Amino acid sequence: MKRLFDVFFSFIVLIVFLPVGIIIALFILLSSPGGIFYKQERIGKNGIPFMLFKFRSMRTNSDQSGSLTVGMKDSRITKIGVFIRRYKLDEFPQFLNVLFGSMSVVGPRPEVIEFVDLYTEKQRKILEVKPGITDYASLEYFNENEVLAKSDDPKKTYVEEVMPHKIMINQKYLSRPTLGHDLKIIGKTIKRILLK
Repeated sequence: MKRLFDVFFSFIVLIVFLPVGIIIALFILLSSPGGIFYKQERIGKNGIPFMLFKFRSMRTNSDQSGSLTVGMKDSRITKIGVFIRRYKLDEFPQFLNVLFGSMSVVGPRPEVIEFVDLYTEKQRKILEVKPGITDYASLEYFNENEVLAKSDDPKKTYVEEVMPHKIMINQKYLSRPTLGHDLKIIGKTIKRILLK
């Protein structure tokens, strides 16, 4: 049932979002050299890596200087990148990941291998389900970049404070991963984006 919902919901979103996506793609191409999409290896269900898609919001090869972005004033972020990040529009290509089967609409956000390698055995249980586009942790840390921007050591803050708390929130979701629960999270996510 979950997979059927994921495919149906993602297909509808991609069709409805297509005109906006084309406009965003044009602005990305005009704002800085490079492609439309940003691809990054993330760790999926059962620890299997996959390529996650986003609209490119940073200058090409920016991730070579670190996998965390710190605030909207990060010099690597393009002008259109600031806008699409603020309204989470850069995340929409991940509905392609859902159609391809590497992600679900709702589930723990996928991490890069650098941080997954730091998981404890207990924390690795969140890898037993497909990662998602949104979850309760994403809602609680909706402005995660701004939180990290206030830290003297953003990576340390993420590893020691933010990441463990996000995993704890996700573990609570795993205790009740029903379609009704997913719909509730999707509703909260849409409301949060619109309020933004």
